[in-house]
Amino acid sequence: MTARRTHRWPRPLDNAARRIWYGGDYNPEQWPESVWDEDIELMNQAGVNIVSLGIFAWSAIEPEEGVYDFGWLDRIIDKLYHAGIAVDLASATASPPLWLTQKHPEVLWKDERGDACWPGARQHWRPTSPIFREYALRLCRAMAQHYRDNPAVVAWHVSNEYGCHNRFDYSDDAMRAFQRWCKERYGDIEAVNDAWGTYFWSQRMTDFSQIIPPRYIGEGNFMNPGKLLDFKRFCSDALKEFFKAERDALAEITPNIPLTTNFMVSAPGNALDYDDWGNEVDFVSNDHYFTAGSRHLDELAYSSSLVDGISRKQPWFLMEHSTSAVNWRGINYRKEPGQLERDAMAHLAMGADAICFFQWRQSQAGAEKFHSGMVPHAGRNSQVYRDVCALGNDLDTLSQAGLPGTTLSQARIAVVYDYASEWATEHTATPTQQVRHWTEPLDWFTALADCWLTADVVPLAGDWDRYEMVVLPSVYLLGENDARRVRDYVAAGGKLFATYYTGISDERDHVWLGGYPGAIRDVVGVRSEEFAPMGDDDGVLDHLDLSNGTVAHDIADVITSTADSARILATYQADSWTGMNGVPAITVNTYGEGRAAYVGCRLGADGLAASLPAMFEAMDVSVPAWQGSGDILRVVREGRGDGEHEAPRFTFQFNRTHHPVAADIEGRTIVASLAEDHGDGTATIAPNGVIVSMG
Repeated sequence: MTARRTHRWPRPLDNAARRIWYGGDYNPEQWPESVWDEDIELMNQAGVNIVSLGIFAWSAIEPEEGVYDFGWLDRIIDKLYHAGIAVDLASATASPPLWLTQKHPEVLWKDERGDACWPGARQHWRPTSPIFREYALRLCRAMAQHYRDNPAVVAWHVSNEYGCHNRFDYSDDAMRAFQRWCKERYGDIEAVNDAWGTYFWSQRMTDFSQIIPPRYIGEGNFMNPGKLLDFKRFCSDALKEFFKAERDALAEITPNIPLTTNFMVSAPGNALDYDDWGNEVDFVSNDHYFTAGSRHLDELAYSSSLVDGISRKQPWFLMEHSTSAVNWRGINYRKEPGQLERDAMAHLAMGADAICFFQWRQSQAGAEKFHSGMVPHAGRNSQVYRDVCALGNDLDTLSQAGLPGTTLSQARIAVVYDYASEWATEHTATPTQQVRHWTEPLDWFTALADCWLTADVVPLAGDWDRYEMVVLPSVYLLGENDARRVRDYVAAGGKLFATYYTGISDERDHVWLGGYPGAIRDVVGVRSEEFAPMGDDDGVLDHLDLSNGTVAHDIADVITSTADSARILATYQADSWTGMNGVPAITVNTYGEGRAAYVGCRLGADGLAASLPAMFEAMDVSVPAWQGSGDILRVVREGRGDGEHEAPRFTFQFNRTHHPVAADIEGRTIVASLAEDHGDGTATIAPNGVIVSMG
């Protein structure tokens, strides 16, 4: 297990008091210098105190090989510093300049068919290229030498969104690196054969040189799932090793400046193993873009809670989100009134001590010109900029009240997420292509919120066994060690909720034998012999009604036996031809001192919320879920007392609906956005509103 780096947070300029960092990506090289002074004036007006510089500026910093132009960057950094605005300085290596790829086209990544990704966008480099590494590290060292003593630089922003476009590379460089990775992981080729099950389809290897990336194998064919799972692990590690090389090159010259790189954690965001990457940064940072529609707030809160889990409840940095619309979806919906501040406050509630946007000034040209900015095309006389200023004022209020340095309070219940389980369920030869790991944790987070419980989202390698209750939602891969953790947790009195598609295979994607869920069958007290997928083809099972009034879709377990210690809470009600009538759907089992509920089908958030009260009662869990209101998402951040002063406690309450909701105020109100404190201990929160109280 990799040791985590010591958490180091960017220090305020000139030893000032700690504040919430507020700002965004700033790209002055895209604008004439005559605009810069206006930018800084508007930043000061909005309360901006940090900007990220130079993220895509390699061609401006090194216009020719070995020729550096730091003049323009020096001038803007000096202006920012004298205006009290700190700099999160990028290594500028995210996208190579054209002179480099023209001279060395061999640094370009290749797709599974062997076609090169040509310059024209960004991230067209391969992480396993020794040539590209040489050029990138040379730039890192030049940047570090030039800015090693600059007081404005408070953090290094290493590259940008690793793996956003170059997650997979199938080149010969990648092939050789994959071979080395397999040799380091397994030691000998027979161990690889065993892990990948290569006797199937005569894929057995006798030498590491026979290992190739999962290149194109023809339409309709199926890649070896063990190999594909390991290739995804390798790709995450290859990019991580490149990041570490950049990080170490910068840190060797500037050891006192903390370093980070911006992750892309979201409910469906699984390109890299971000929990593993969390070990390698001085502080965790994340880019998050909203999902339009009814899951907007829940998905945002879920994702931010997962970032908090990756950060192990240390403060983290929201490096990017949007003031309104993005530019890269098929339909780029704008944010509704109030959502700019509401979204920022939700990230803040979930542990962020920095709120930044992409980007400061909306671009006039280029691929992202329709991506919203803090200063939109309409300029300072716009609602977006007025909202940016209002948010800056509220963040300053929270800073003065002592929010920075407080942490997200531990919830009663943890929802577990696992990157490897997501990768394994992405394979094209599974019981149904309608089921993935990532959707089930989000459904549980939403269902618990509907029942007035805000969950923590915790990585599988995290400390989920310290919680009163734990959800294992379609955690498809459970190795022997993790299965033992589950047994020990429940046996000691823990309360477990497990679902279909949990504990099916070990960490190599070898199925546990004897019936599903093989890894923890004894804990949950059920045995399933088959999956029962559901679909919309003519004459097939398209849904299953449960005896508790809920409805299952997509998949169900064919549970054929339950332990004597198990209690059946719900069964399926179906025609006899289906073979599912009377089959157990939801059960609760006693195991040691604890209890384990099992949900053997996909119910969706609504079905889970309706089923939870009966599960809580059967598990002897004292949760007033059915007495509260799921209209409000309640989140608490708190600090530590010093013996003389009471620890600060901040309660955030968000309206999850499109109608006004009533709330009880906990302490005194310090921030209210689209909310009214009535002065009698109650408040009304409008749609997209939030109220923050302290006490």
